[in-house]
Amino acid sequence: MTGQPSVLVVVPTLGERLETLEESLASVRAQQGVDVHLVVVVPPAAVEARATAARHGATVVDDNRTGLSGAVNTGIAARRGDEELYAWLGDDDLLLPGGLATLAGLLRDTDGAVVAYGACPYIDERGRTVAVSRAGDLAARIMGWGPNLLPQPASMTRVPDLVAAGPYDETLRYAMDLDMFLRLKRSGRFVSTKQEVAAFRWHADSITVANRNASLAESEMIKRRYLPAGLRRVAPAWELPVRWATRVAARQVGSRSRKVAAEG
Repeated sequence: MTGQPSVLVVVPTLGERLETLEESLASVRAQQGVDVHLVVVVPPAAVEARATAARHGATVVDDNRTGLSGAVNTGIAARRGDEELYAWLGDDDLLLPGGLATLAGLLRDTDGAVVAYGACPYIDERGRTVAVSRAGDLAARIMGWGPNLLPQPASMTRVPDLVAAGPYDETLRYAMDLDMFLRLKRSGRFVSTKQEVAAFRWHADSITVANRNASLAESEMIKRRYLPAGLRRVAPAWELPVRWATRVAARQVGSRSRKVAAEG
């Protein structure tokens, strides 16, 4: 395949974090080597956020208020039809320079690949790095039973495979990406790079940070969906240590974030 890859980038927002939304959209628009179709899903009443999205040349779509999964589905439904690849980004997360081109190259160069992902720094409110997720190929190998180490902001999917997998599950609030990744894993390969391609904003009101226990419970329920029937009964044997390890890792990132903030 020749020419620049066409990438659908969906950014759902409630319009409550205008400063980080501006930074997020600017990071998308700064991407080189790809043809980006930016779609921002936002409530009709969020006038300033809609103006910010329009200023960045985005297609602005009304949020149907069915939750985050529903907003992402709405954004996907607004695609032009010629996009080859897809990614979605939180309104406080960032794409790093060359991130989309790197992931697009991985997908184009790897036969049978359906998802590509890279390393993902965790940043605080001021954009300072507090940790970096570099799980690499391990993330894809263990996601079906272990901790979910695949960073959603740093991932990209082929549009045909996404469409074939079906929409995001709108009954899920925290781990809809894990559910989608496990569906996609049935249809092809996941490929990774150690290069940092996107940044996740770590702060107290992030959905999965502020609701860690509910997020873990939802993730466990999702993973059981995709286990062979014979393994579902014994899943609690590894769920407890995985839950413990996930909480320890979250506390470490939180502690590092507070330390960075204290250092000014």
